[in-house]
Amino acid sequence: MNKTVIITGGGSGLGLALARQYNKEFNICLLGRTEAKLQEAVQTLSQKGNRVFYKVCNAADYEQIQTVLRTVFEEETVHLLINNAGIGVFEPLYSLTRADIEGMVETNVYGTIYPSQAAFPYFKKQGFGKVMNIISTAGLRGKVNESVYCATKFAVRGFTESLVKEWEGTNIFPTAVYMGGMDTPFWDETDHIKDRSRLKSPDTVAELIFSQDDNRSEIFIDR
Repeated sequence: MNKTVIITGGGSGLGLALARQYNKEFNICLLGRTEAKLQEAVQTLSQKGNRVFYKVCNAADYEQIQTVLRTVFEEETVHLLINNAGIGVFEPLYSLTRADIEGMVETNVYGTIYPSQAAFPYFKKQGFGKVMNIISTAGLRGKVNESVYCATKFAVRGFTESLVKEWEGTNIFPTAVYMGGMDTPFWDETDHIKDRSRLKSPDTVAELIFSQDDNRSEIFIDR
């Protein structure tokens, strides 16, 4: 039986593009908050590769992610967890609302930490596993009008680097992925990126990630 890859934020953008790549070799479990988007994603994938299914789940909800991942791990042999769910509000710091700030921290930070923590004991029990955290170049340097977004990505960078040391010798491999902006619906509600034509497509980025996924601790698409 084929192993399964779990992808948070899997209904669109890079998450869906990664699903297209990994579906060539693995079953895919898409996690996301919007069922209609997940259903549509499954329909686009299920004709082209291995089995595809979804679970409605907010990765930043501690109890929900514990419950959903327990169900998936009980039913599947999981090869890889990709923490891809993320949001960004790109405005000067003084313009950000409390909801903006909390939304980014919860989705980007909690939405990476909670699934990683939930998956670890199952990976340890089966003797192998991988956790891939999608960070972006916002985790490498500060950027104008991205103060809180960068703060969350720096947090995930530190989290992932620490897991590399903490999980050494366990046969569970954490990977940090750093890529620049992509031309995805992520930018639909903002004019932060003036010329989206210069951005890579999510399919290009996903293909580059997939080709470098060899248990290394870092994957750099852009620096």
